[in-house]
Amino acid sequence: MTMQTPSLRPAAGEDAGAVPGSATPQKAGGLRAVAQRHLSKLVVAPSFAAILLFVYGFIAWTVYISFTNSKMLPSYDLVGAEAFSKLWRIERWYVAIENLLIFGGLFIGISLVIGILLAVLLDQRIRGEGALRTIYLYPMALSFIVTGTAWKWILNPGIGIQQFVRDLGFPAFTFDWIVQQDTAVYTLVIAAVWQSSGFVMALFLAALRGVDQEIIKAAYLDGASLPRIYWGIVLPSIRPVFMSAFVILAHLAVKSYDLVVALTGGGPGYASDLPATFMYEMTFRRNQIAIGSASALMMLATVVAIIVPYLYSELKGGKRV
Repeated sequence: MTMQTPSLRPAAGEDAGAVPGSATPQKAGGLRAVAQRHLSKLVVAPSFAAILLFVYGFIAWTVYISFTNSKMLPSYDLVGAEAFSKLWRIERWYVAIENLLIFGGLFIGISLVIGILLAVLLDQRIRGEGALRTIYLYPMALSFIVTGTAWKWILNPGIGIQQFVRDLGFPAFTFDWIVQQDTAVYTLVIAAVWQSSGFVMALFLAALRGVDQEIIKAAYLDGASLPRIYWGIVLPSIRPVFMSAFVILAHLAVKSYDLVVALTGGGPGYASDLPATFMYEMTFRRNQIAIGSASALMMLATVVAIIVPYLYSELKGGKRV
């Protein structure tokens, strides 16, 4: 009896390199190539969809609601710019705007000055530079809620700076800004500057370390003093960093909410209110959703007015290069 060996040759029309029960190598390779090509898009897609919905979707919803007469619950019947008209007739809104001008101006100006001074100090390659950098930057690692709570204790007349100085033997010393209507907004400036000036320092220090040292050495050889070198050569060369720091600080000032809530609560009364706390008060406590939405759009317009010119100048400068 003769045994027949099974044929190992593929049948007609069957790929010789194919493995039974699996796709051909060419097809598998094509699928892998397509997956590799679109992998980055697939990874980003969920985040993009979330941003589209929860940022731009809610901005569009806020715009629509601001043109309605919504109160406790949203109403979708358009009434024109009535909410904006009511907004600009509320005294508290003007107080919030005035406080924003005071807070924003002082916060931005003082943070820039302290930041550049600290950066110039560290740029001298002093001993302990690493430790000082950490100390200056540490406040930025805290949330504004933590910062506000800490400074609320420090500025509390009963347990803070005022009581500490009085215990040292100065019973007439007074530092009760946080409970005075005329000075409460300045306590926000103190806390915000403490938290943000280290970040500004880091921006300027990075820029200073990028300045061409040959130019500075040449100025030294020409007999220029250190202040004159910084004022005439170094600072003008890092002017773009000034603009970047200004935009970041201005954005923080406009949207400041958690610091106010933790430190002053907008008080005494509403003496330290800012637009963000005003918006929250109107929307969620007084059930005036339309007016709250209108105030939110005013804040958005302010941020856009700050950022768009900056982006335009940056893009224009990039094209020139």
